Amino acid sequence: MSAAASDLWRLVLGTLTVLIVASAIGYVLQRRLSQDGSNAAIENLNARIKAWWVMAILIGLAFLVGRIGVLVLFGFCSFAALREFITLTNTKRADHWALAAAFFVVLPIQYFLLWAEEYGIFSIFIPVYAFLLMPIISVLRGDTERFLVRIAEVQWALMICVFCASHVPALLTLHIAGYEERNVLLIAFLVIIVQLSDVLQYVWGKLFGRTKIAPNLSPSKTVEGFVGGVASATLIGAALWWITPFTPFQAGLLALIITMMGFFGGLVMSAIKRDRGVKDWGHLIEGHGGLIDRLDSVVFSAPIFFHIVRYWWSST
Repeated sequence: MSAAASDLWRLVLGTLTVLIVASAIGYVLQRRLSQDGSNAAIENLNARIKAWWVMAILIGLAFLVGRIGVLVLFGFCSFAALREFITLTNTKRADHWALAAAFFVVLPIQYFLLWAEEYGIFSIFIPVYAFLLMPIISVLRGDTERFLVRIAEVQWALMICVFCASHVPALLTLHIAGYEERNVLLIAFLVIIVQLSDVLQYVWGKLFGRTKIAPNLSPSKTVEGFVGGVASATLIGAALWWITPFTPFQAGLLALIITMMGFFGGLVMSAIKRDRGVKDWGHLIEGHGGLIDRLDSVVFSAPIFFHIVRYWWSST
């Protein structure tokens, strides 16, 4: 077995162990404190654990299939997230052709460029070409009512759900000396650390949270939860240096950066939800709301992580 495969299996086994322990803890807590389902915190915790089993299995299968499996998985995630986002926008009939282009032209091309490893055009296709294409298609329909708002919302949806999300599988295109055929572990590092930070912020907040950090955006987030979650995830990131091309210090520093970006990304997406008057982006994942509710932290951290690694470690 190659070193890359060995590290991947060790990571899979470690993840399964954590999920099994979390499930056992959730079961015990429910049996003792919430047999009738009256304890909202415990019920929410168990719903999150169940959802993580599903997501871990899907990501694990994609990793086993390889590069195509990862691209297909994140392509589907981008499509589903874009659909959730668009349902909360002010689009009109005049925008239907622009929306069709977003779903069935822009999104597939973005992921095709990843498959072809065309970094030069991949990195500017949506921010330049798609951003100019969307208003051109819409303006040809002649409806100017709330035109700027409608176009900006579609552009923002593409930026978040397709451009930023596509930077997760883009990690597979990096060429790092001495790290050949192990790039899938970079994806694992990014997703595990960012999502662990979310979970640990929730746990620390429930245990010690007193001071609201952004009560108008996310009432459940506290200063204590933020500090505890980010610090814990940073230490875990440093401990996972062995699956990356980084030293322990570098892994910890990158973990700190992506957890901070993930936290602020969550606040930005919460602000959009509050503006739209909804609690969740959707109901695709039990206990987690919509897909964007799970992707919000990842999509804000993925481009930063990708470009830092590409600039400092990649040869291309």
